[in-house]
Amino acid sequence: MDTIILGIESSCDDTSAAVIKNGVLLSSVIASQAVHEAYGGVVPELASRAHQQNIVPVVHEALKRAGVTKEQLSAIAFTRGPGLMGSLLVGVSFAKGLARSLGIPMIDVNHLQGHVLAHFIKESEEDQNQPKYPFICLLVSGGNSQIIRVNAYNDMEVLGQTIDDAAGEAIDKCSKVMGLGYPGGPIIDRLARQGNAKAYTFSKPHIPGYNYSFSGLKTSFLYSLREWLKDDPDFIEHHKEDLAASLEKTIVDILMDKLRKVVKDTGINEVAVAGGVSANNGLRNAYREHAEKYGWKIYIPKFGYTTDNAAMIAITGYYKFLDKDFCSIDQPAYSRVTIK
Repeated sequence: MDTIILGIESSCDDTSAAVIKNGVLLSSVIASQAVHEAYGGVVPELASRAHQQNIVPVVHEALKRAGVTKEQLSAIAFTRGPGLMGSLLVGVSFAKGLARSLGIPMIDVNHLQGHVLAHFIKESEEDQNQPKYPFICLLVSGGNSQIIRVNAYNDMEVLGQTIDDAAGEAIDKCSKVMGLGYPGGPIIDRLARQGNAKAYTFSKPHIPGYNYSFSGLKTSFLYSLREWLKDDPDFIEHHKEDLAASLEKTIVDILMDKLRKVVKDTGINEVAVAGGVSANNGLRNAYREHAEKYGWKIYIPKFGYTTDNAAMIAITGYYKFLDKDFCSIDQPAYSRVTIK
């Protein structure tokens, strides 16, 4: 009998639904919210309202593209957290109502676990390019920067994480300081490809162990800009490509220094990257360079699986379904949690 999982993701500002059949992705639909660009960041109230408008048509379209009816679903997997509480509640409430009406199980998914398991999304039966356990995964996004040892789909250990700001947050904040707009990640990435990464030097933290820190980098970037702007009020406009490239290089160097240490200490050379910042061209190139230099076997997700998406929720739900790891209808959403 076929196992068909509907995945629902609504942790931030993207409403997404996906359908997976026997581990193979049939459809993935994402509705993004452009309204937040004018505010320079996600406005929680606006995000939750947009989710309410989008979730029914997004789920309908995902089922339609997959060629399945809701009566054929085996279970519904949904993001329970972490994320914005108002946004999560829309997805959680919808999943509960639909699962109850169909009389099928619900599967709660940790959003961070979903990002890691995005590497196991198959687009065809022939797709066999998945990491082998155990592997090391660098999870980098707007809200998280973690190095994780993945022993199994349900056995993950955080070896290191940021003690303050996340890498993606640092990029967004520096982009905002430069007046480049939101979200900053794609803008910095595009400009960096045209700039000199060695043009400027910014502060790097000295944090023991495998942990990260990016707050000092933001401060260093801001203070440097203030000094340069005193001499040239149009400094940013004249040098934005070099600034973006130098900022990107600094962040990538910080990330890779700790990751390199973890790989060396654990002896695990299966190394993946996940999360929104994994779409960054500089970070992807660094992975390829390390693979060539150190013999790592690397796993870089397709661009469509880097940002928040329901396909990663559905594949996590699929593995949990096989283990009959369901949740009860009284389980609430949670805004803050890490990988257990």
